[in-house]
Amino acid sequence: MDLDLSMYNVRTDLALEARDIAAQAAGEAGIPGLWTETDSADGISVTRMEIKDDQAARQIGKMIGHYVTLEVPELRQGDTELQDQVATTFAKEFEAFLSRIGFGPKQSVLVVGLGNWNVTPDALGPIVVDNVMVTRHFFELMPDQVSPGYRPVSAVAPGVLGTTGIESSDIVQGIVAQAKPDLIIAVDALAAKSLERVNTTIQIADTGIHPGSGIGNKRKGLTKDILGIPCIGIGVPTVVYASTIVNNTMDLVFGHMKKHTPNTDPLFGEFGKMDETERLQLVKEVLNPLGHDLLVTPKDIDKFMEDIANIIASGLNAALHEAVDTDNVAAYTH
Repeated sequence: MDLDLSMYNVRTDLALEARDIAAQAAGEAGIPGLWTETDSADGISVTRMEIKDDQAARQIGKMIGHYVTLEVPELRQGDTELQDQVATTFAKEFEAFLSRIGFGPKQSVLVVGLGNWNVTPDALGPIVVDNVMVTRHFFELMPDQVSPGYRPVSAVAPGVLGTTGIESSDIVQGIVAQAKPDLIIAVDALAAKSLERVNTTIQIADTGIHPGSGIGNKRKGLTKDILGIPCIGIGVPTVVYASTIVNNTMDLVFGHMKKHTPNTDPLFGEFGKMDETERLQLVKEVLNPLGHDLLVTPKDIDKFMEDIANIIASGLNAALHEAVDTDNVAAYTH
């Protein structure tokens, strides 16, 4: 059975969430053309997923390719030891991801930090760029003095269309034509469907990235088809829709009441019989005309953005440069 996610109006950038929705709809039939595995250790869950064909891509609503998702429910707590573990895990997974797509240790990289410096939930990309180890200029100006174990890495934060008047993709295309990197790593803030995944999840994908897709903005993407070279997307969900929060809260209320009474029909009536998709659509129909379907972010987003950007930047530094010890990423985290 093919599932068209557009009919559900699900706004999420996470392939894992899209897979869960598709799997629920497919039921026992499953999703042919999808491979997935999950490992968990030390409070960090890593799900590796490959969408192999067009049928699976249509059912899930994501492009054919490889996806890796790190879920760390306690990441919001600000535990520095856990952050170090996440950075190390991310570095190892990203290093393995590069090997899986056949990217060698000497090839050059351009890190693109998408987003708006002036909007905290959207500032992930620029903050990561500010912390990435940039080396391309050394290879250009003094190649004989570069120690073994490093590769050419450049970085740019192209801003957003509203402040530059130019699509980020067009800016990056010009840089690619001039600098000629072998790979682009695009870092961006994402939108999630689940409250639990906001500020606790990191996604890696070799399908590139489409800025603003999770919040309904159709921007020109950073993909291999557009840029002519492979593009890996790294993202962290930092926002969720108010309608999603309301719907999730309803689920919690229903679950709580069912623990106390076997028959909730007198309490909720027909509303309680709706499935999640129907309830979400109803909530959107109520909130959208009032202008209340807001994008919401946690109150501690300022501190979190600095922490998660350091985790990603230090993990990238370790994964991209052999001279940086992947097992000792903590030295590059704080």
